Amino acid sequence: MRISELSRRSGVSVATIKYYIREGLLPTGRPTAATQAEYDDQHLRRLRLIRALIGVRGLSVNATRDVLEALSQEQADTHRILGLALGASRLAEETAQEHRQLAEVDTLIEEMGWRVHSNASARTALADTLATLDDLGVPLDWGALLRYAKLAEQTAGVDLDQLEGAEDLLEAAERAVLLTTLLEPALLALRKLAQEHESARRHNI
Repeated sequence: MRISELSRRSGVSVATIKYYIREGLLPTGRPTAATQAEYDDQHLRRLRLIRALIGVRGLSVNATRDVLEALSQEQADTHRILGLALGASRLAEETAQEHRQLAEVDTLIEEMGWRVHSNASARTALADTLATLDDLGVPLDWGALLRYAKLAEQTAGVDLDQLEGAEDLLEAAERAVLLTTLLEPALLALRKLAQEHESARRHNI
């Protein structure tokens, strides 16, 4: 297909496609003339993943390039790819309060027996949330989160089950981004529905 067709089918402008090619995110097409190239379904799939990583997941161009480079390696590590696709790493300075809350998070992680990277963004996000709650006079320690963590572990099992059967690493990365990012609002909605039901049940409404 011509670049105009690739643009139409992907919903990405021609200018943006050319930008992704210049930045090394999208391979060049097969030259058919001095100023023309042919693209195929692999370009379309990769372009959709780029859109999901940048537009939906919010990764930077450089982080997106890391994911795509990992996908192109012959002996790619699926676990590493999923971590990159989900934006697992975050480096940041820790304030004294964050350090205290991170200790609570790390205790919880240890109690659950989870194998988590020290730079996992979710680790810092959880510590930030605990710090905010503490500032608002609703302090929570790791023990209060233990039951939530056990539920989250079950949910993670369901999440990863959805990635089974992917034919290749590109498809696995696509599923990881779409299921974990786009499904989050649905999971929040389910929790709210369940809370409403549980309240009605407890109060005999």
